Amino acid sequence: MGCAEWYDPAVETREIVVVGAGSAGLATAALLRRAGREPLVLEAGPEPGAAWRERYDRLHLHTPRLLSGLPGKRIPRRYGRWVSRDDLLEYLRDYAAESGVELRTGVRVNRIGPGWELDTSAGPIRADAVVVATGYNGAPYVPDWPGREGFTGELVHSSHYRNPAPYRGRDVLVVGAGNSGAEIATDVAEGGAARARLSVRTPPQIVRRATAGVPAQLLGMAIRKMPPAWVDPVTKTQRRLSIPDLAAQGLPRPEHGVRTSFIATGTTPILDVGIVSAVKHGRVEVVAAVEGFDGADVLLADGSRIAPDAVIAATGFRAGLDGLVGHLGVLGPRGLPERTDGEPALPGLWFVGFVPTLGGQLREGSVAARRVAEAIVNRGGQTRTAEPPAPKAGALPG
Repeated sequence: MGCAEWYDPAVETREIVVVGAGSAGLATAALLRRAGREPLVLEAGPEPGAAWRERYDRLHLHTPRLLSGLPGKRIPRRYGRWVSRDDLLEYLRDYAAESGVELRTGVRVNRIGPGWELDTSAGPIRADAVVVATGYNGAPYVPDWPGREGFTGELVHSSHYRNPAPYRGRDVLVVGAGNSGAEIATDVAEGGAARARLSVRTPPQIVRRATAGVPAQLLGMAIRKMPPAWVDPVTKTQRRLSIPDLAAQGLPRPEHGVRTSFIATGTTPILDVGIVSAVKHGRVEVVAAVEGFDGADVLLADGSRIAPDAVIAATGFRAGLDGLVGHLGVLGPRGLPERTDGEPALPGLWFVGFVPTLGGQLREGSVAARRVAEAIVNRGGQTRTAEPPAPKAGALPG
């Protein structure tokens, strides 16, 4: 393909395109517009923040309202301290409308090509600069457990879980001790499951969502300013004082503190909104990690077998960026961008909101959005790449 074809005047051309209308994408676009730019935001879903609609019904933010708003608009007081999923969606819709950004929903970007030409479900669009803000939870991940395809029970990813009604009276196994797994296990137990079990491979970090009225998010923000050597001792002491010893129930305290765990895995601690009480009182039973399936049975790492009616895999997500930008050589070994939040991956290509954080996803996404917007404005736009960059070693083919 030659440059003349890339610059076909029939192709829509925009100064800046933001891919993804989640919180980081909307914040970036709003800040750019405030600086006099006219970004176009493309969202694959039917509404701003559409990915939140796919989460379970009981979901509330784990970060308080006052620390979760996007630039220029606080979350309304009427939503309460811990904002529900549906209220957050309403806030994001209002934010998009009030910021005046041009938003096109139902438009999926399939691939970002050289010259920053976007192959979209609505036709090609060319941009001087592209900001990718699709988030690191773009693609549900289910491990390729041996025997998985032959499991005779129900197996779903947590992204398909909405509420406990379909699981009432059933034996349910939730796999994965992250925030989603802990909340879903608690939800099915409270919602009338005959039995609720939680499969755990590594003892998770657990902190109270708030202690003595102080939200855990503030601790996460403070950790960034603490001397590194202090963090693990402080968080281990905090857990010992605020979380009961659950070793007898299968959830021993981890050997390391929050910092070491976060560096090793990139995962944030479980913020307790019921799992501690559920495990302590036996409403949720903790079992070993899943190793595979055999017909109706689930095989566990301790050699035991169980036969749940349903398995909910709260096994996380991947960013799902390979098809979009994998051919550009900008992704690291975990499939995440190597440069993000203020530093261009390539001239004219930016990523925002892909860095896991202990300081709250919405707040840190807004901070990153400000860096990206300021950098784009200060650089006065970017020059399109005339030829595809040479892929880095190990980069996925186009």
